[in-house]
Amino acid sequence: MTSTTNISSVKKITIETHLEVFESVDTLPKDIQELMNKAQQARENAYAPYSHFMVGAAIKLDSGEIVLGNNQENAAFPSGLCAERVAAFHAGATYPDAILKQMALTVRSLNHTVAVPTPPCGACRQVLAEYEVKQRSPIAIYFMGETGKVVKANSIKELLPLIFDNSYL
Repeated sequence: MTSTTNISSVKKITIETHLEVFESVDTLPKDIQELMNKAQQARENAYAPYSHFMVGAAIKLDSGEIVLGNNQENAAFPSGLCAERVAAFHAGATYPDAILKQMALTVRSLNHTVAVPTPPCGACRQVLAEYEVKQRSPIAIYFMGETGKVVKANSIKELLPLIFDNSYL
C-alpha cells in the first residue's frame, strides 16, 4: 500500500505599495513645484533623436543644491543614458558625500501628448535603489508625464520593493 501526503510548504507574501497622487504640478508643495520646473527645463534639452521621447530629471541634495539630468541617446544602442541615471551619476561624481533627498521626473513625446505619470525604467530604479542603500535614506520620487497628475513615491522601494543590493554579493 502506498500513501501520499500533500504537504504544502508554500508561503504567500503580500507586497503593498503606497503612492500619493497630486492632481497637477500646481497642487505640489512649492519646493517640489520648483524642482519639477527644473526637471521640465532639463527635459527640453534632452537629446532624443531616435525615440523622440524626452525625459528630464532634477535631484535635490541635502545641501539644497539641485542637480539636473536628461536622456542622452546614441545611434549605438544601448549606449545612451536615461535622465535619472545622468542626474544621479552627476550628483555622485560631483557631490560624493551628498544625500539625494528628492527627485522630480517628467517626460514629453514629440509624437503625442503624454498625460499619464511615467515612472523610472527598471535600470534607473536599480541605480536609485543603490543610492538609497549607500546613503541609508530614501529618495522621494515625484513623476509625471508632460501634463496632468503627479505621483509621489516616498522611496524607490515603493517602485522596486524587492531590490537587489550588495547584501546578496
